[in-house]
Amino acid sequence: MTQWVENPTGGRERGPTALARAWVEVLTNPQRFFQRAIAPGDQAPGLVFAMVVVLFEEASRFALVSGAAPTLGGSPTLSALFGLALAVLFVAPAAIHLTAALQTVLLMVTVPERAGISETVQVIGYATAPCVLVGIPSPWIRAVCTVYGAVLFLGGLRIVHDTSHLRALLAGALPAAIVFGYAFRGFAALSALATQFGLF
Repeated sequence: MTQWVENPTGGRERGPTALARAWVEVLTNPQRFFQRAIAPGDQAPGLVFAMVVVLFEEASRFALVSGAAPTLGGSPTLSALFGLALAVLFVAPAAIHLTAALQTVLLMVTVPERAGISETVQVIGYATAPCVLVGIPSPWIRAVCTVYGAVLFLGGLRIVHDTSHLRALLAGALPAAIVFGYAFRGFAALSALATQFGLF
């Protein structure tokens, strides 16, 4: 669960340029990305990728949404920085690993022959790519980004664990709902849009 490999075969390169390249690749050509960029035991790049996504998402939310940043003590700036550090360094990695553990249990039931936990962590991490924009206070943007993230996640599960669309959907529906529906507030965005159009 915490294994990081120094020089994995087929894993991602490190550094800001590699992160930016991975972001573009997973958004524009996800099938090729998940086929070639996921390596056994190589969690580090995928985990760092998700942490950077959360960094941009939370920073933009704190900056653009009134009252989103925490207020601790008398310094709003320090409070926001503390909240940002907490979300990026502690909440995001813990949430990803807990979701990966849940996903592994669900895969054990639905996919007898599957890849390892490390690959699942990477799929979750890279599938968050569209969510870099969900801090923008627009239900349209948030809904599109979270739905696309969920699609990337389910597609990544199918490819990495070499299973069918149906098995990937059955195994990944609950983790996708947790990550993209609740953590990135996709359900709230869809609810806001439904209310806007008088569906509720």
